Amino acid sequence: MLDALLAGIVAGYAIAIPVGAIAALLITLGAQHGARIAAGGAFGAATVDGLYATIAVTAGAVIAPLIALVEEPLRWISVVVLVVLGVVIALPAVRPRRAPIAPASMEGTDAPPSPSPPTTTFRRLFLTVGALTLVNPVTVIYFAALIGSSTLAVDAGVAERIVFVVAAFAASLSWQLLLTTAGSLVGRALTGPTGARITALVGGALVIALAVNAALG
Repeated sequence: MLDALLAGIVAGYAIAIPVGAIAALLITLGAQHGARIAAGGAFGAATVDGLYATIAVTAGAVIAPLIALVEEPLRWISVVVLVVLGVVIALPAVRPRRAPIAPASMEGTDAPPSPSPPTTTFRRLFLTVGALTLVNPVTVIYFAALIGSSTLAVDAGVAERIVFVVAAFAASLSWQLLLTTAGSLVGRALTGPTGARITALVGGALVIALAVNAALG
């Protein structure tokens, strides 16, 4: 059981830590939306990592031959998705600033300005980042390696396999949350309209650069 726990932790960190599109996206989301909302993206990425770990320990022998067939289409799907995400992230940096509107006056007293609605939600980021992780070629390649590795004994029982998957999910989630938290700290340091524009421009450019890198193989 301890071996399964350690193997799951190693697998979870190994699939989560490599710097790539998901890591850059989570840091940017943390800077733009704060740690609480961006945590949705962290949970989305970790859930997909846990799903991959589950498939690896339950149907790895059957799935392994199919990885080579879908790897190339998934790579180009991820390129398109990354370009779109990069543009969406960078848009606030190029939009013209709106002049502040004076709050309306009611019966001689100024009404408090209404808070601006959030630009995204925990659930939306969970679905978006989860879907991107699902087609991320780096994740798929590691998944193929995980299937063919000896991280878990072939004769491991059901309990050991469950421990492996839970440990992999927890390890991945802890790293993804660390990224969103680090991003939120960057966002706090870059307060104000100028800081928000810098964050959006750098984050969007980085995601698009990763898309170009994925396109070049």
